[in-house]
Amino acid sequence: METIGRSERTLGSSEAREAFPDLVARAAYAHERVVIERRGRPMAALISVEELRLFERLLEEYERRSDTEAALAALADEDDEVIPFERSR
Repeated sequence: METIGRSERTLGSSEAREAFPDLVARAAYAHERVVIERRGRPMAALISVEELRLFERLLEEYERRSDTEAALAALADEDDEVIPFERSR
């Protein structure tokens, strides 16, 4: 598996607009990350598709673990009253 680089640069939105084709190529082939700012505030990021897919997998795994931990915590909570189905109607 190829190692994804960690090079990052920050540009204003006007600069990014002017250099967009070059930035896309750098993100795609050199794995350079670009943070695009507006009025000094980060607004968006340009990353390679490989990094996007990695981020999506990591986010999915994080959400799955969070759901599992919440379910286990709910099951372990002995203070919850168990209500029989017949009584719940």
